[in-house]
Amino acid sequence: MPAEQSAASVPAPRFVIITGMSGAGRSYAIKCLEDLGYFCVDNLPTTLIPTFAELCEHSSRDIRMIALGVDIREGEYLAHLMETLDKLRAQGHKPEVLFLEAGEETLVRRYQETRRRHPLAGEGSVLEGIRAERTALAHLRGVADRIIDTTGLSVHQLKDRLVEAYGPHGSRDGLTVSLMSFGFKHGAPYDADLVFDVRFLPNPHFVAALKPLDGRDEPVAQYVLSFEEARQLLAKLEDLLRFLVPLYQREGKAYLTVAIGCTGGRHRSVTLVESLRRALEATGAAPVVRHRDIDRE
Repeated sequence: MPAEQSAASVPAPRFVIITGMSGAGRSYAIKCLEDLGYFCVDNLPTTLIPTFAELCEHSSRDIRMIALGVDIREGEYLAHLMETLDKLRAQGHKPEVLFLEAGEETLVRRYQETRRRHPLAGEGSVLEGIRAERTALAHLRGVADRIIDTTGLSVHQLKDRLVEAYGPHGSRDGLTVSLMSFGFKHGAPYDADLVFDVRFLPNPHFVAALKPLDGRDEPVAQYVLSFEEARQLLAKLEDLLRFLVPLYQREGKAYLTVAIGCTGGRHRSVTLVESLRRALEATGAAPVVRHRDIDRE
C-alpha cells in the first residue's frame, strides 16, 4: 500500500471542545479527559485551533484524542468559534462541543465557596455576571453536541458521565441514546432532548410494601405495568423512538437524551426507563441508562 494511501486511511483524531458556564466544572472536565488519555490545552485562542489541530495530526506523538477548553475569558476570540468549527470540519475533523452548565443558585454558591470573581461580574454582583454569561453563550449552547447540567452532580458523578461519553468505549460515530429517569420534585433535567411526564400513572409510593423499593425491583415493575395505561404508554414510547432514532441519525445528531419523570424519580419513571432499555437492546441498540434521583428522598 502506498505511503500516501496509508496516511490518508488513518482517521482524524477525536476532537472535543469543552465550554460552558464559568463554575460549571469545565476545568475539572479537562482534567478528567486528560486522565482518559486526551491531549488537553486550556484557553487556546480559538483562531489558532485549526493550526493546532493540523500540528497534532502531523505530530510524531500520534495524538489520537484532543480536548480543548474554551470559556468566556476568550473574549473576542469566542466570537470566532463557529468559524473555527467550520474550518475544523473542512480539515476532515469531527469536532464535538461539550457544554457544561448549572443553575444560578448552584453557580452563585460555588463562587461564594471559592471566593473568586466572576469574569463578567465587573462592578456588579456574581448573579449579574452569571446572567450576562448565559446570554453571551446561548448561541454556543445551541450548537453543542452534548450538554451536561452539573447542578446536582458530585465530582464523582460528573467524572462517570465524562468517562461514559468520552472514555475508551464512548462512540464517536452514530447516535448515542441516553435514557434518564428523574423526579420532578428535584427539578426537570436541563440536558434532555425529549421529556415525558408519567405522573398520571398510579404511584407505588403509596403502597406500603413497595415504597422502600425502586423501579428496578420486580414487585414495583409488575405493579406499574399492571395498568393498561402504563403498557400503552410504553408501547407508544417504543414506537416513537423507533421512528425518531433513524431520523436523528440521518440528521447527524451525536447524542439523544430521553428523560422520563415521575414525582420522586424512584418508581414509575425507573420502571419505564428499564423497560425501554430492554426494548431498545432487543433492536441491537446499546442505550446508556441513568437514574438521576433514585437514591434521593
